Parts: sequence; structure tokens; C-alpha cells
Amino acid sequence: MAKGLLDNLDPQTLRTLKRVGWAVLFLAVFMVYISAVERKEGSLAGEVVIEIAPLKSGHSLLTPEDVRLAIARSFGYQLEGRPLASIDIERLERVLEEEPFILEAEAYLSASNRVEISIQPREPILRVMDNNGYNYYLDRDGVQMPLSKHFTAKVLVATGSLPVYEPQFLARKRNRLKEAFLLAQLIISDEFLAPLTEQIYFDNRGEIALVPKVGCDKIEFGRFSREYEKLRRIKIFYKEVLPYEGWQEYSEISVAYEGQVVARK
Repeated sequence: MAKGLLDNLDPQTLRTLKRVGWAVLFLAVFMVYISAVERKEGSLAGEVVIEIAPLKSGHSLLTPEDVRLAIARSFGYQLEGRPLASIDIERLERVLEEEPFILEAEAYLSASNRVEISIQPREPILRVMDNNGYNYYLDRDGVQMPLSKHFTAKVLVATGSLPVYEPQFLARKRNRLKEAFLLAQLIISDEFLAPLTEQIYFDNRGEIALVPKVGCDKIEFGRFSREYEKLRRIKIFYKEVLPYEGWQEYSEISVAYEGQVVARK
């Protein structure tokens, strides 16, 4: 019957009715969507789920409880039980990324009203214990990190006469902390030197000494110059001399002089 009536309509009227029908359908869907959004925003946040990626060692310098405390400190309240409309996800991510142990934070609201937070932590590569009494980590970008109460990262240590940390230290032309950081990067990127080296020491004149874990007690490195070539000579000595002469044969070696390895018993 309805089909017969439509057949009797002229094409212009038929097109108009179709447009009206689509408009009514769109409006109905839109109203359902708005109603669902309003119900969602009026809902309360449920569980806050925090996932922290572990360091390469498998350990972590912070815990989910640390993250919860950081949120409560910045917002003044816990997120559980808060109206979803009052939770600013972008601000939540910014707040967490201001924490010294956190490199990146991603947050979103799940369909079940849970607050899901994913944390990528900063990874320390160097621990600094200077003559000024400061004790902290530097991450891969040279950003300062405090020590963790949960875990002590097994990383290279820089000690001795080092300047106080400043955020722009890597931009300085001459800076011992910069030299320590750059030297640490070279060492840990080398699969032979990384497990061999324990400490980088700076004396009052800026002369560097490396403390290895095996073999010699000390390696005189000299000033921070020709660093690639000096590290190459250290590797040659450890690979080609010590295995034949004996690992305890020399108390220290020096690569401070160009083209030489001076060994002392």
C-alpha cells in the first residue's frame, strides 16, 4: 500500500521525502549519541589502572603507588569516584610527565569507566657522586633523576671534582659533567667496555681515571680528548696483552699519552 502511494508521487516530492527521512534518522542517532555521552560524563571514575614499563634490568625505579601519590599531590584528590567529566586527561598526562622518573605518560578512559595510565620511565645511564655531596642519576638525555627508594640502578658511576648539575650543562663548551656524560655514553654503547668499566673519576685538574671491574686497579685516561682512540687502545690492551701477561700483572695502565699504552706493575 505504502509502496503504491510512493509510486504515485512525483520525483521531486519523492526526493524531498527521502531527504526528510534521512534527516530524521540522523537526528535520532545524534540524540541517542548525545544522551549516551551525557550519561557517560555523569558517571563516576572506577578503578585507576597503572602500567609501568620496566627498565632493561627488569626492575623499576617507581611503583604504581608513587604515581597515585603524584596525582593526589597535583590534583588534590584521588581520581577514583570522581565524575568522568571532571577528569582532564591532557592535564593528567602533563602532570605525570613532570615527575622526575617519568619520560612519557599516556592516559585514557575505558568503556568500563576505568582510568588507564601507561608509564614509560626514564632510564638512568650514569650515577653522579661528586665532591659537593650530590648523588643522583642522569638519564639518556642528560636529565637529572633522584635516587629511588625502591631500586638501585646498576649503572656507571662518575665521581670526583664535578660541577653542580644545571639543566643546560650539555650546551656548555667545556664542562666536566658534560665530559663524564659523553664518556659514559661511549662506554655503555660498547659491548666490551660496558661490562668492564665501573667508575669514571675526575681529579681537581680535570684529569680522568677509569676504574675497571677486572684487571688493573686504575686506567689513566688523561684529559677528555681523543676519547675514541684512547678507548680503542684500552680494548686492545685488555684483549691482546692481559690474557697472556696475566690479569693481575699490572696495577694500572695509562692511555693519556698519544699512541701509547703505559703499563705499571
